[in-house]
Amino acid sequence: MTTLTLIRGLPGSGKSTLAATIDAVQLEADMYFVNKHGEYLYQAEQIAQAHQWCQRETERELALGNDVVVANTFVQQWEMQSYRDLAIKYQAELKILVCKGEYQNVHGVNERVIEAMRKKWQD
Repeated sequence: MTTLTLIRGLPGSGKSTLAATIDAVQLEADMYFVNKHGEYLYQAEQIAQAHQWCQRETERELALGNDVVVANTFVQQWEMQSYRDLAIKYQAELKILVCKGEYQNVHGVNERVIEAMRKKWQD
């Protein structure tokens, strides 16, 4: 049985670090913004496309029978629904992990943005 692991948490909570320890294909919406030279070039107006890309890649990997770990903020429960649906579709075991660490925010997310996310957080 394949496994789909979702890792959720605020920016700088350790999601990517935890994901790297799991033996699975690692995906994040932020990967959409990495160019061919390995540079991270975030464009806020493309965030919806980034999440669609992440969902498509997750489905592609699950269809191939691969375990997948997705590390995104997933601040609200509805943001995980498409992944829950994919787990059902591909009969994958679904694991949801929450990161609450406070590390350096590698993507430069503004502290005001993080605080707004914290206020919207749904357990």
